[in-house]
Amino acid sequence: MARILDNRLTELGAKRVGPRGEGDDDKSMEEDYLAWKDTMFEAVHKELGWEEGAGSDAADFEVHELDQVDEAKVYLGELSARALNATRGVYDAKNPYPAPLINAKELFEDGERNCVFAEFDITDSGIRYQTGDHVGLWPVNPSDEVERFLHILGLADKRHQPIDVKSLDPALAKVPFPVPTTYETVFRHYLDISAPASRQTVGQCAKYAPNEQARAMLEKLGSDKAYYHEEVGVKCLRLSEVLMLAAGDSPKTTGYTQWSIPVDRIIGAIPRLQPRYYSISSSPKMYPNSIHVTAVVLKYEPVEGANHVFGVGTNYLLNLKNAVNNTFDKVNKREEGAPIYHLDGPRAKYKKGTQYAAPVHVRRSNFRLPTSPKVPIVMIGPGTGVAPFRGFLQDRVALARKAKEKNGPDALADWGTIDLFYGCRRSTWDFLYKDEWEQFEKELDGKFRMHCAFSREEGKPKVYVQQLLREEGDRIGKALVDNKGYAYIW
Repeated sequence: MARILDNRLTELGAKRVGPRGEGDDDKSMEEDYLAWKDTMFEAVHKELGWEEGAGSDAADFEVHELDQVDEAKVYLGELSARALNATRGVYDAKNPYPAPLINAKELFEDGERNCVFAEFDITDSGIRYQTGDHVGLWPVNPSDEVERFLHILGLADKRHQPIDVKSLDPALAKVPFPVPTTYETVFRHYLDISAPASRQTVGQCAKYAPNEQARAMLEKLGSDKAYYHEEVGVKCLRLSEVLMLAAGDSPKTTGYTQWSIPVDRIIGAIPRLQPRYYSISSSPKMYPNSIHVTAVVLKYEPVEGANHVFGVGTNYLLNLKNAVNNTFDKVNKREEGAPIYHLDGPRAKYKKGTQYAAPVHVRRSNFRLPTSPKVPIVMIGPGTGVAPFRGFLQDRVALARKAKEKNGPDALADWGTIDLFYGCRRSTWDFLYKDEWEQFEKELDGKFRMHCAFSREEGKPKVYVQQLLREEGDRIGKALVDNKGYAYIW
Protein backbone atom coordinates (compact mmCIF):
# COMPACT_ATOMS: atom_id res chain seq x y z
CA MET A 1 0.00 0.00 0.00
CA ALA A 2 2.85 2.44 0.84
CA ARG A 3 4.42 1.86 -2.55
CA ILE A 4 1.11 2.37 -4.36
CA LEU A 5 0.45 5.63 -2.48
CA ASP A 6 4.01 6.82 -3.06
CA ASN A 7 3.79 6.16 -6.81
CA ARG A 8 0.38 7.83 -7.07
CA LEU A 9 1.52 10.96 -5.23
CA THR A 10 4.54 11.16 -7.53
CA GLU A 11 2.28 10.86 -10.57
CA LEU A 12 0.20 13.77 -9.25
CA GLY A 13 3.26 15.97 -8.92
CA ALA A 14 4.07 15.56 -5.22
CA LYS A 15 7.69 15.80 -4.15
CA ARG A 16 9.05 13.20 -1.75
CA VAL A 17 11.18 14.97 0.86
CA GLY A 18 12.61 11.83 2.39
CA PRO A 19 12.88 8.08 1.96
CA ARG A 20 9.74 5.97 1.89
CA GLY A 21 9.44 3.86 5.02
CA GLU A 22 8.51 0.19 4.84
CA GLY A 23 8.00 -2.29 7.64
CA ASP A 24 8.30 -6.05 7.84
CA ASP A 25 6.00 -7.60 10.43
CA ASP A 26 8.06 -10.81 10.38
CA LYS A 27 10.97 -8.87 11.87
CA SER A 28 10.69 -5.77 14.05
CA MET A 29 8.23 -3.07 13.04
CA GLU A 30 9.62 -0.80 15.72
CA GLU A 31 13.16 -1.10 14.38
CA ASP A 32 11.83 -0.47 10.88
CA TYR A 33 10.18 2.71 12.17
CA LEU A 34 13.25 3.90 14.05
CA ALA A 35 15.48 3.30 11.01
CA TRP A 36 13.07 5.36 8.87
CA LYS A 37 12.71 8.07 11.51
CA ASP A 38 16.47 8.65 11.76
CA THR A 39 16.81 9.40 8.06
CA MET A 40 13.41 11.04 7.62
CA PHE A 41 13.91 13.81 10.14
CA GLU A 42 17.32 14.59 8.70
CA ALA A 43 15.70 14.93 5.26
CA VAL A 44 12.88 17.12 6.63
CA HIS A 45 15.42 19.37 8.32
CA LYS A 46 17.42 19.73 5.12
CA GLU A 47 14.36 20.31 2.92
CA LEU A 48 12.14 22.47 5.15
CA GLY A 49 14.48 23.73 7.84
CA TRP A 50 12.45 22.13 10.62
CA GLU A 51 14.12 21.02 13.81
CA GLU A 52 13.15 17.85 15.67
CA GLY A 53 12.01 18.72 19.16
CA ALA A 54 13.20 16.93 22.24
CA GLY A 55 9.76 15.47 22.72
CA SER A 56 7.80 15.18 25.89
CA ASP A 57 9.21 13.20 28.76
CA ALA A 58 5.89 13.02 30.52
CA ALA A 59 4.50 9.68 31.57
CA ASP A 60 1.29 8.35 30.05
CA PHE A 61 0.08 6.84 33.32
CA GLU A 62 0.12 7.43 37.04
CA VAL A 63 0.28 4.64 39.57
CA HIS A 64 -1.17 4.96 43.08
CA GLU A 65 -0.83 2.47 45.90
CA LEU A 66 -4.16 1.84 47.65
CA ASP A 67 -4.47 1.68 51.42
CA GLN A 68 -8.02 0.41 51.58
CA VAL A 69 -9.66 -1.71 48.94
CA ASP A 70 -12.14 -4.55 48.79
CA GLU A 71 -9.95 -7.61 48.03
CA ALA A 72 -12.79 -9.20 46.09
CA LYS A 73 -12.63 -6.31 43.62
CA VAL A 74 -8.87 -6.51 43.01
CA TYR A 75 -8.00 -8.04 39.64
CA LEU A 76 -5.50 -10.87 40.01
CA GLY A 77 -5.25 -11.89 36.36
CA GLU A 78 -8.88 -11.62 35.31
CA LEU A 79 -9.39 -9.70 32.07
CA SER A 80 -12.76 -8.07 32.73
CA ALA A 81 -15.46 -7.50 35.32
CA ARG A 82 -17.33 -10.49 33.88
CA ALA A 83 -14.34 -12.70 34.55
CA LEU A 84 -13.76 -11.22 38.01
CA ASN A 85 -17.37 -11.74 39.06
CA ALA A 86 -17.62 -15.13 37.33
CA THR A 87 -20.63 -13.91 35.41
CA ARG A 88 -22.04 -16.59 33.17
CA GLY A 89 -22.54 -15.61 29.60
CA VAL A 90 -20.51 -15.46 26.43
CA TYR A 91 -16.92 -16.55 26.73
CA ASP A 92 -14.68 -14.41 24.56
CA ALA A 93 -11.36 -12.54 24.53
CA LYS A 94 -12.46 -10.43 27.52
CA ASN A 95 -13.83 -13.40 29.41
CA PRO A 96 -11.95 -16.57 28.41
CA TYR A 97 -13.27 -19.92 29.57
CA PRO A 98 -11.13 -21.89 32.06
CA ALA A 99 -11.17 -25.09 30.01
CA PRO A 100 -10.03 -28.26 31.82
CA LEU A 101 -7.13 -30.04 30.18
CA ILE A 102 -8.43 -33.61 29.86
CA ASN A 103 -5.71 -35.10 27.68
CA ALA A 104 -2.15 -33.96 27.03
CA LYS A 105 0.90 -35.72 25.61
CA GLU A 106 4.02 -35.20 23.58
CA LEU A 107 3.69 -36.38 20.00
CA PHE A 108 7.45 -36.39 19.64
CA GLU A 109 10.47 -35.20 21.61
CA ASP A 110 14.12 -35.39 20.64
CA GLY A 111 15.94 -32.82 22.81
CA GLU A 112 15.90 -30.17 20.10
CA ARG A 113 12.17 -30.05 19.48
CA ASN A 114 9.06 -31.46 21.00
CA CYS A 115 5.43 -31.28 19.97
CA VAL A 116 2.56 -31.11 22.44
CA PHE A 117 -0.99 -32.34 21.91
CA ALA A 118 -3.59 -30.83 24.23
CA GLU A 119 -7.31 -31.51 24.49
CA PHE A 120 -9.44 -28.93 26.30
CA ASP A 121 -12.92 -29.77 27.58
CA ILE A 122 -15.60 -27.20 26.59
CA THR A 123 -18.63 -29.18 27.81
CA ASP A 124 -21.36 -26.92 29.19
CA SER A 125 -19.34 -23.79 28.34
CA GLY A 126 -21.58 -22.70 25.50
CA ILE A 127 -18.49 -22.40 23.30
CA ARG A 128 -19.01 -23.55 19.74
CA TYR A 129 -16.36 -23.80 17.07
CA GLN A 130 -16.13 -24.69 13.41
CA THR A 131 -13.48 -26.62 11.58
CA GLY A 132 -10.68 -24.21 10.69
CA ASP A 133 -11.20 -21.84 13.63
CA HIS A 134 -8.43 -20.79 16.02
CA VAL A 135 -8.27 -21.14 19.76
CA GLY A 136 -6.81 -18.28 21.77
CA LEU A 137 -4.78 -19.41 24.78
CA TRP A 138 -3.98 -16.84 27.47
CA PRO A 139 -0.59 -17.72 28.98
CA VAL A 140 1.15 -16.15 31.95
CA ASN A 141 4.75 -15.02 32.16
CA PRO A 142 7.35 -17.48 33.52
CA SER A 143 7.80 -17.24 37.27
CA ASP A 144 11.56 -16.59 37.07
CA GLU A 145 10.98 -13.62 34.78
CA VAL A 146 8.30 -12.23 37.09
CA GLU A 147 10.66 -12.51 40.06
CA ARG A 148 13.49 -10.78 38.18
CA PHE A 149 11.32 -7.82 37.34
CA LEU A 150 9.95 -7.47 40.86
CA HIS A 151 13.44 -7.52 42.38
CA ILE A 152 15.02 -5.21 39.80
CA LEU A 153 12.31 -2.61 40.39
CA GLY A 154 12.45 -3.05 44.18
CA LEU A 155 8.89 -4.36 44.37
CA ALA A 156 9.46 -7.89 45.67
CA ASP A 157 8.33 -7.00 49.19
CA LYS A 158 5.32 -5.13 47.83
CA ARG A 159 4.24 -7.70 45.28
CA HIS A 160 0.72 -7.99 46.73
CA GLN A 161 0.23 -4.25 47.19
CA PRO A 162 -3.04 -3.14 45.55
CA ILE A 163 -2.51 -0.36 43.02
CA ASP A 164 -4.62 1.85 40.80
CA VAL A 165 -3.47 3.06 37.39
CA LYS A 166 -4.86 6.15 35.70
CA SER A 167 -4.26 7.45 32.20
CA LEU A 168 -3.09 11.05 32.08
CA ASP A 169 -4.64 11.41 28.63
CA PRO A 170 -7.29 8.72 27.98
CA ALA A 171 -7.70 9.91 24.40
CA LEU A 172 -4.08 8.93 23.64
CA ALA A 173 -3.34 6.11 26.06
CA LYS A 174 -5.81 3.83 27.78
CA VAL A 175 -4.87 1.78 30.82
CA PRO A 176 -3.97 -1.57 29.21
CA PHE A 177 -5.40 -3.80 31.94
CA PRO A 178 -8.19 -3.74 34.53
CA VAL A 179 -7.64 -2.06 37.87
CA PRO A 180 -7.27 -2.15 40.82
CA THR A 181 -4.64 -4.85 40.66
CA THR A 182 -1.28 -5.69 42.25
CA TYR A 183 2.34 -5.28 41.21
CA GLU A 184 2.85 -9.03 40.87
CA THR A 185 -0.28 -9.41 38.77
CA VAL A 186 0.88 -6.71 36.37
CA PHE A 187 4.09 -8.59 35.65
CA ARG A 188 2.65 -12.10 35.74
CA HIS A 189 -0.56 -11.62 33.78
CA TYR A 190 -0.78 -8.28 32.02
CA LEU A 191 2.54 -7.09 30.52
CA ASP A 192 4.57 -9.02 27.95
CA ILE A 193 7.82 -8.91 29.92
CA SER A 194 9.07 -11.99 28.06
CA ALA A 195 9.25 -10.14 24.74
CA PRO A 196 12.62 -8.91 23.40
CA ALA A 197 13.46 -5.43 24.64
CA SER A 198 13.04 -2.68 22.06
CA ARG A 199 15.80 -0.17 21.39
CA GLN A 200 13.51 2.71 22.25
CA THR A 201 12.54 1.23 25.63
CA VAL A 202 16.17 0.47 26.49
CA GLY A 203 17.15 4.04 25.71
CA GLN A 204 14.34 5.44 27.86
CA CYS A 205 15.58 3.44 30.85
CA ALA A 206 19.03 5.04 30.76
CA LYS A 207 18.08 8.00 32.98
CA TYR A 208 17.12 5.59 35.77
CA ALA A 209 20.40 3.68 35.75
CA PRO A 210 21.92 2.84 39.15
CA ASN A 211 25.41 4.00 38.07
CA GLU A 212 27.21 5.84 35.27
CA GLN A 213 28.48 2.66 33.63
CA ALA A 214 24.95 1.27 33.27
CA ARG A 215 23.68 4.65 32.07
CA ALA A 216 26.36 4.90 29.39
CA MET A 217 25.62 1.40 28.12
CA LEU A 218 21.88 1.97 27.84
CA GLU A 219 22.39 5.33 26.13
CA LYS A 220 24.62 3.66 23.56
CA LEU A 221 22.15 0.82 23.08
CA GLY A 222 19.36 3.31 22.53
CA SER A 223 21.26 5.47 20.03
CA ASP A 224 23.54 3.00 18.22
CA LYS A 225 21.51 0.64 16.04
CA ALA A 226 24.45 -1.65 15.23
CA TYR A 227 25.49 -1.91 18.89
CA TYR A 228 21.91 -2.67 19.94
CA HIS A 229 21.62 -5.32 17.23
CA GLU A 230 24.84 -7.02 18.33
CA GLU A 231 24.27 -6.92 22.08
CA VAL A 232 20.47 -7.21 22.35
CA GLY A 233 18.70 -7.77 19.05
CA VAL A 234 20.33 -10.97 17.79
CA LYS A 235 20.33 -12.44 21.31
CA CYS A 236 16.62 -11.65 21.80
CA LEU A 237 17.30 -10.27 25.29
CA ARG A 238 14.34 -9.31 27.44
CA LEU A 239 14.29 -5.98 29.24
CA SER A 240 15.19 -7.56 32.58
CA GLU A 241 18.20 -9.23 30.97
CA VAL A 242 19.34 -5.95 29.42
CA LEU A 243 19.09 -4.17 32.78
CA MET A 244 21.05 -6.95 34.47
CA LEU A 245 23.69 -6.85 31.75
CA ALA A 246 24.10 -3.09 32.09
CA ALA A 247 24.29 -3.33 35.89
CA GLY A 248 26.88 -6.12 35.73
CA ASP A 249 24.63 -8.73 37.38
CA SER A 250 25.21 -12.39 36.65
CA PRO A 251 22.36 -14.19 34.81
CA LYS A 252 22.28 -16.74 37.64
CA THR A 253 22.36 -14.19 40.47
CA THR A 254 20.03 -14.33 43.42
CA GLY A 255 20.71 -10.69 44.18
CA TYR A 256 19.73 -7.93 41.79
CA THR A 257 20.87 -4.35 41.37
CA GLN A 258 17.81 -2.18 41.88
CA TRP A 259 16.74 0.37 39.30
CA SER A 260 14.60 3.41 40.05
CA ILE A 261 12.40 3.00 36.98
CA PRO A 262 8.85 4.14 37.84
CA VAL A 263 6.22 1.49 37.24
CA ASP A 264 4.20 3.96 35.17
CA ARG A 265 7.06 4.08 32.65
CA ILE A 266 7.20 0.30 32.48
CA ILE A 267 3.45 0.15 31.84
CA GLY A 268 3.81 2.68 29.03
CA ALA A 269 6.82 0.97 27.45
CA ILE A 270 5.99 -2.75 27.51
CA PRO A 271 3.08 -4.06 25.41
CA ARG A 272 0.15 -6.00 26.83
CA LEU A 273 0.48 -9.76 27.12
CA GLN A 274 -1.68 -11.15 24.33
CA PRO A 275 -3.29 -14.53 23.73
CA ARG A 276 -1.45 -17.03 21.57
CA TYR A 277 -3.55 -18.39 18.73
CA TYR A 278 -3.39 -21.97 17.46
CA SER A 279 -5.24 -23.68 14.65
CA ILE A 280 -7.80 -26.03 16.13
CA SER A 281 -6.80 -29.54 15.09
CA SER A 282 -10.18 -31.18 15.62
CA SER A 283 -13.65 -31.13 14.11
CA PRO A 284 -16.84 -30.36 16.08
CA LYS A 285 -18.54 -33.09 14.09
CA MET A 286 -16.27 -35.62 15.78
CA TYR A 287 -15.38 -33.76 18.99
CA PRO A 288 -18.23 -31.34 19.80
CA ASN A 289 -17.21 -31.04 23.46
CA SER A 290 -13.48 -30.55 23.16
CA ILE A 291 -10.88 -28.49 21.33
CA HIS A 292 -7.58 -30.02 20.22
CA VAL A 293 -4.29 -28.13 19.92
CA THR A 294 -1.12 -29.29 18.20
CA ALA A 295 1.93 -27.12 18.83
CA VAL A 296 5.70 -27.44 18.52
CA VAL A 297 7.24 -26.05 21.69
CA LEU A 298 9.30 -22.99 20.82
CA LYS A 299 12.86 -23.21 22.11
CA TYR A 300 15.94 -22.05 20.28
CA GLU A 301 19.41 -20.56 20.67
CA PRO A 302 19.30 -17.27 18.73
CA VAL A 303 23.08 -17.13 18.34
CA GLU A 304 25.84 -19.41 19.55
CA GLY A 305 26.52 -18.89 23.23
CA ALA A 306 23.33 -16.92 23.92
CA ASN A 307 20.66 -18.01 26.37
CA HIS A 308 17.88 -20.10 24.91
CA VAL A 309 14.67 -18.35 23.96
CA PHE A 310 11.48 -20.07 25.10
CA GLY A 311 8.10 -19.32 23.55
CA VAL A 312 5.65 -18.15 26.22
CA GLY A 313 2.53 -19.88 24.91
CA THR A 314 3.94 -23.24 23.87
CA ASN A 315 6.06 -23.63 26.99
CA TYR A 316 3.00 -22.75 29.06
CA LEU A 317 1.25 -25.64 27.28
CA LEU A 318 4.22 -27.89 28.03
CA ASN A 319 4.01 -26.96 31.71
CA LEU A 320 0.31 -27.80 31.72
CA LYS A 321 1.04 -31.15 30.11
CA ASN A 322 3.69 -31.89 32.74
CA ALA A 323 1.38 -30.81 35.57
CA VAL A 324 -1.47 -33.03 34.38
CA ASN A 325 0.82 -36.02 33.85
CA ASN A 326 3.09 -35.35 36.84
CA THR A 327 6.21 -35.22 34.63
CA PHE A 328 7.74 -31.93 35.72
CA ASP A 329 11.12 -33.61 36.12
CA LYS A 330 11.38 -33.75 32.32
CA VAL A 331 11.57 -29.95 32.15
CA ASN A 332 14.86 -29.76 33.99
CA LYS A 333 16.28 -32.74 32.14
CA ARG A 334 15.47 -31.21 28.77
CA GLU A 335 17.04 -27.81 29.18
CA GLU A 336 18.61 -25.80 31.99
CA GLY A 337 16.67 -22.60 32.38
CA ALA A 338 13.43 -24.01 30.95
CA PRO A 339 10.60 -21.79 32.20
CA ILE A 340 8.26 -22.79 35.00
CA TYR A 341 4.82 -21.20 35.18
CA HIS A 342 2.33 -20.54 37.93
CA LEU A 343 -0.61 -22.63 36.73
CA ASP A 344 -3.19 -22.15 39.47
CA GLY A 345 -4.63 -19.04 37.86
CA PRO A 346 -6.29 -16.05 39.52
CA ARG A 347 -7.53 -17.05 42.98
CA ALA A 348 -6.55 -20.65 42.16
CA LYS A 349 -9.52 -20.95 39.79
CA TYR A 350 -7.57 -23.04 37.27
CA LYS A 351 -6.72 -25.93 39.58
CA LYS A 352 -9.02 -28.45 41.21
CA GLY A 353 -7.11 -31.29 42.84
CA THR A 354 -4.96 -32.80 40.10
CA GLN A 355 -7.05 -31.19 37.36
CA TYR A 356 -5.74 -28.09 35.59
CA ALA A 357 -7.50 -25.65 33.30
CA ALA A 358 -6.36 -22.88 30.98
CA PRO A 359 -8.18 -19.74 29.82
CA VAL A 360 -9.25 -20.07 26.18
CA HIS A 361 -11.59 -18.49 23.67
CA VAL A 362 -12.41 -19.21 20.03
CA ARG A 363 -11.57 -16.86 17.18
CA ARG A 364 -13.57 -17.32 14.01
CA SER A 365 -11.76 -17.98 10.76
CA ASN A 366 -12.56 -17.97 7.05
CA PHE A 367 -10.38 -21.05 6.63
CA ARG A 368 -13.27 -23.32 5.70
CA LEU A 369 -14.00 -26.51 3.82
CA PRO A 370 -16.33 -26.31 0.80
CA THR A 371 -19.86 -27.18 1.79
CA SER A 372 -20.20 -29.97 -0.76
CA PRO A 373 -18.01 -33.10 -0.36
CA LYS A 374 -18.08 -33.45 -4.15
CA VAL A 375 -15.55 -30.59 -4.47
CA PRO A 376 -11.90 -31.76 -4.66
CA ILE A 377 -9.58 -30.61 -1.88
CA VAL A 378 -5.79 -30.18 -1.93
CA MET A 379 -4.11 -29.50 1.42
CA ILE A 380 -0.44 -28.58 1.92
CA GLY A 381 0.81 -28.57 5.50
CA PRO A 382 4.46 -29.14 6.49
CA GLY A 383 5.15 -29.85 10.18
CA THR A 384 2.46 -28.59 12.56
CA GLY A 385 0.92 -26.90 9.53
CA VAL A 386 -0.97 -30.16 9.26
CA ALA A 387 -2.96 -29.32 12.43
CA PRO A 388 -6.05 -27.71 10.81
CA PHE A 389 -6.09 -30.43 8.14
CA ARG A 390 -6.52 -33.05 10.82
CA GLY A 391 -9.74 -31.22 11.67
CA PHE A 392 -10.68 -31.09 7.98
CA LEU A 393 -10.25 -34.84 7.62
CA GLN A 394 -12.19 -35.54 10.82
CA ASP A 395 -14.97 -33.40 9.40
CA ARG A 396 -15.08 -35.39 6.18
CA VAL A 397 -14.87 -38.74 7.99
CA ALA A 398 -17.80 -37.81 10.25
CA LEU A 399 -19.79 -36.80 7.17
CA ALA A 400 -18.81 -40.04 5.39
CA ARG A 401 -20.02 -42.16 8.31
CA LYS A 402 -23.44 -40.51 8.19
CA ALA A 403 -23.60 -40.79 4.39
CA LYS A 404 -22.82 -44.53 4.46
CA GLU A 405 -25.33 -45.09 7.26
CA LYS A 406 -28.02 -43.40 5.21
CA ASN A 407 -27.14 -44.37 1.62
CA GLY A 408 -25.09 -47.54 1.90
CA PRO A 409 -21.49 -48.48 1.08
CA ASP A 410 -21.42 -46.61 -2.24
CA ALA A 411 -22.37 -43.27 -0.69
CA LEU A 412 -18.96 -41.72 -1.43
CA ALA A 413 -18.86 -42.66 -5.11
CA ASP A 414 -19.36 -39.08 -6.36
CA TRP A 415 -17.19 -37.42 -3.73
CA GLY A 416 -14.27 -35.30 -4.82
CA THR A 417 -10.68 -36.38 -4.19
CA ILE A 418 -8.90 -35.25 -1.02
CA ASP A 419 -5.11 -34.89 -1.18
CA LEU A 420 -2.85 -34.03 1.74
CA PHE A 421 0.79 -33.14 1.08
CA TYR A 422 2.60 -33.40 4.39
CA GLY A 423 6.27 -32.76 5.08
CA CYS A 424 8.31 -33.73 8.12
CA ARG A 425 11.78 -35.08 8.90
CA ARG A 426 11.38 -38.80 9.51
CA SER A 427 8.53 -41.32 9.36
CA THR A 428 9.61 -42.75 12.71
CA TRP A 429 10.08 -39.43 14.47
CA ASP A 430 7.88 -36.40 13.79
CA PHE A 431 5.22 -37.95 11.55
CA LEU A 432 2.24 -36.47 13.39
CA TYR A 433 -0.94 -38.55 13.71
CA LYS A 434 0.42 -41.33 11.49
CA ASP A 435 -2.13 -43.91 12.60
CA GLU A 436 -5.03 -41.51 12.13
CA TRP A 437 -4.21 -40.79 8.47
CA GLU A 438 -4.26 -44.51 7.75
CA GLN A 439 -7.66 -44.83 9.40
CA PHE A 440 -8.99 -41.84 7.44
CA GLU A 441 -7.84 -43.43 4.18
CA LYS A 442 -9.86 -46.55 4.99
CA GLU A 443 -13.01 -44.71 6.05
CA LEU A 444 -12.98 -42.42 3.01
CA ASP A 445 -12.87 -45.36 0.58
CA GLY A 446 -9.81 -44.24 -1.34
CA LYS A 447 -11.02 -40.66 -1.83
CA PHE A 448 -8.28 -39.48 0.52
CA ARG A 449 -4.61 -39.73 -0.49
CA MET A 450 -1.69 -38.99 1.80
CA HIS A 451 1.55 -37.73 0.19
CA CYS A 452 4.46 -37.74 2.63
CA ALA A 453 7.74 -35.94 2.10
CA PHE A 454 10.49 -36.97 4.54
CA SER A 455 13.52 -34.70 4.44
CA ARG A 456 15.79 -36.70 6.76
CA GLU A 457 14.75 -40.32 6.28
CA GLU A 458 17.74 -42.54 7.10
CA GLY A 459 19.34 -44.06 4.03
CA LYS A 460 17.06 -42.22 1.60
CA PRO A 461 17.38 -38.99 -0.40
CA LYS A 462 15.73 -35.85 0.94
CA VAL A 463 12.20 -35.30 -0.32
CA TYR A 464 10.23 -32.08 0.02
CA VAL A 465 6.57 -31.25 -0.46
CA GLN A 466 7.19 -29.20 -3.61
CA GLN A 467 8.77 -32.24 -5.29
CA LEU A 468 5.66 -34.31 -4.64
CA LEU A 469 3.46 -31.51 -5.92
CA ARG A 470 5.41 -31.45 -9.18
CA GLU A 471 5.08 -35.21 -9.54
CA GLU A 472 1.31 -34.99 -9.04
CA GLY A 473 1.03 -31.74 -10.98
CA ASP A 474 -1.19 -32.95 -13.82
CA ARG A 475 -3.71 -34.66 -11.59
CA ILE A 476 -3.75 -31.87 -8.98
CA GLY A 477 -4.09 -29.26 -11.73
CA LYS A 478 -7.10 -31.07 -13.15
CA ALA A 479 -8.71 -31.31 -9.71
CA LEU A 480 -8.25 -27.60 -9.06
CA VAL A 481 -8.89 -26.13 -12.51
CA ASP A 482 -11.20 -28.51 -14.33
CA ASN A 483 -13.15 -29.64 -11.28
CA LYS A 484 -13.03 -26.28 -9.47
CA GLY A 485 -11.30 -27.68 -6.42
CA TYR A 486 -10.04 -25.87 -3.32
CA ALA A 487 -6.36 -25.56 -2.36
CA TYR A 488 -5.25 -24.90 1.22
CA ILE A 489 -1.72 -24.01 2.35
CA TRP A 490 -0.82 -23.75 6.02
